[in-house]
Amino acid sequence: MNILITGGTGFIGSALTKSLIEQGHAVTVLSRSPDKAAKICGPGVNALGSLPQLNAEDNYQVVINLAGAPIVDARWSEDRKQLIRASRIGLTEHLITCIDRMTVKPELLISGSAIGYYGDQGDTVLTEQSTPYEDFSQQLCADWESSAKQAEQFGVRVCLIRTGPVIADGGGFLQRMLPPFRFGLGGRLGDGRQWMSWIHRQDWINIAQTMISDATMQGAYNATAPNPVTNAEFTRILAQCLKRPALLPVPAWLLKILLGEMSELVLGSQRVMPERLLAQGFKFQYDDLAAALNEALSHK
Repeated sequence: MNILITGGTGFIGSALTKSLIEQGHAVTVLSRSPDKAAKICGPGVNALGSLPQLNAEDNYQVVINLAGAPIVDARWSEDRKQLIRASRIGLTEHLITCIDRMTVKPELLISGSAIGYYGDQGDTVLTEQSTPYEDFSQQLCADWESSAKQAEQFGVRVCLIRTGPVIADGGGFLQRMLPPFRFGLGGRLGDGRQWMSWIHRQDWINIAQTMISDATMQGAYNATAPNPVTNAEFTRILAQCLKRPALLPVPAWLLKILLGEMSELVLGSQRVMPERLLAQGFKFQYDDLAAALNEALSHK
């Protein structure tokens, strides 16, 4: 298959690209640094620097839309929030315009989203059918998904992948957590009762590949392992895997001062279950947190 991936040089996209190329697919990635794509994704990848480089004659059976400015790299000023929205929603709208121009439409669009779609909901068990609680992250994800669904008007099958915090070597939230934990200075965030619905990157890749191969899949899917944990439990298991103590909790008031509105990402709670994936028999390779963390840490 010919596959186009926006955000293909990112933490998830680069691993997905390598996997798809290994399977014999022809993969083109959209990247702000196309000259670096081969180094990041492997020598078999093609690269585009911008969406306007797409031609009406280009023929991609699958488009995977993962582009977006990092959501945790800076405090959420109004300008930053606009950048975050434009890099996801604006780019997705531009991508839909490109699909409209294509003589032969893709068969499938897999578009990124996140479990932030549900908002902060405490201990409530959340499935794809749950009603969201509105905040910035929720509105961002809802608008992002709405933009992607516009591809359906062209006969494109659309799958929305609501991703939880991704565990793997070399990036993601785990890389940010490791330095203090390695020195025994880690600890829970706030009271630690907030739920973390994590997923190992390999399972995320397996979900995307299942969406490609299974034409019955359509709509939103929670890309989270079936065993979410509280932040306190995550902290305990990570410290155990590193054979370090976790003695220094970070109080919620300090996180709110340091991070502002962005503190909702670490203090908010989403207890998410991958109900639709489980219903169709998807098998998670990593459904146990300790096993997922040990695999990621084995590369260090």
